[in-house]
Amino acid sequence: MRLVVDLNRCQGYAQCAFLAPDVFEMHGEEALLYNPRADEAHRDEVRQAVAACPVQAILMDRSDETVTPGEASHHGR
Repeated sequence: MRLVVDLNRCQGYAQCAFLAPDVFEMHGEEALLYNPRADEAHRDEVRQAVAACPVQAILMDRSDETVTPGEASHHGR
């Protein structure tokens, strides 16, 4: 899964670092470090962190998940 954090919106509440410490980490009091390509094993923790962010600065994007052959679109057919 891919994560995007709006660092302009982030206020350093650190709820994400508390709920998903393997993905989010506070560096100092205000700087957030995070893994933009979080492992699927952390999906539930990340989902909780997204929901807990007081300023809704975290976006979890599943657009890069593997598409099975049956789901692929067939243009031109």
